[in-house]
Amino acid sequence: MTVTHPQAPPAHKPAAPPGRAARRDPAARRRAATAGFHTGAVLLSALWLLPVALVLVTATRSFDDIAGNGLGALPRSFTLDGFAQAWTDGGQARALLNSVLVTVPAVLLSLLLASMAAFALSRYDLPLRRTVLLVMLAGNLLPPQILLVPVSKLTEMLGLYDSLYAVIGVQVGFGVGFYVFVLHGFMRSIPAEIQQAAVIDGAGPWTIYRRIVLPLAKPALAALCALSFTWIFNDLLWSITVLRTDSRMPITASLIGLQGQYVSDWNVIAAGSVIAAAPTVLVFLRFQRHFVAGLNLGAVK
Repeated sequence: MTVTHPQAPPAHKPAAPPGRAARRDPAARRRAATAGFHTGAVLLSALWLLPVALVLVTATRSFDDIAGNGLGALPRSFTLDGFAQAWTDGGQARALLNSVLVTVPAVLLSLLLASMAAFALSRYDLPLRRTVLLVMLAGNLLPPQILLVPVSKLTEMLGLYDSLYAVIGVQVGFGVGFYVFVLHGFMRSIPAEIQQAAVIDGAGPWTIYRRIVLPLAKPALAALCALSFTWIFNDLLWSITVLRTDSRMPITASLIGLQGQYVSDWNVIAAGSVIAAAPTVLVFLRFQRHFVAGLNLGAVK
């Protein structure tokens, strides 16, 4: 007769501490990392938007409110008189028109010349094309401060000093090199079979450039359009270098005069800053989708 002994119940392992279990769980680590990322992004966004909100609030307060309660106090008034003063008495209307008259032609002319140069350098086997590209890019590496006097003298010799044409010429000259470098890399990634098929169909260089390459390069052109508009519109250095008359000054230079004219009227100065920043914000929002698409295509290629 066989006697069987009852088996002892299996021993249970002690449960791991909650902190150690969370460290071992990849899903928990991912959730913690995501929460930390979003928390940091929210804090950084709030820190970045705080000065913008302060300027907007200051622009809509009255002078008596700011003088009586302080610049950092909570607003106790709401008025748009600061915008009206900056627009009319401060000369922002004329300055904004000058900025548009400089920025729009400079952006269009820069991108036109840069796209044509990039097309030739990227799609055809030209002699010394790499040297030409490096020379154009090297021009953007020079500090602009060492070129202030030569540029000023050159505009005087050409009879363009103190005119908006001088500002447009300077912006185009100093921007084309960088735009060619960016568009060259983008156009070079276009498959050569597309161009070969167009040549077989009888298309010439101008037709290939206008009907094939430019439509394919639209995301890159849109991204450069947003960047160049922001750079040229917000430029101050070259404007005060080649301009002298106050009525020809763009919006950024007019802000300096606005600060001198309204030393203690912080609401007028803040309103002028909002007016100066509004066009670039609108342009960036308009081209945001194309801008992000251009960055993604450049990252993939």
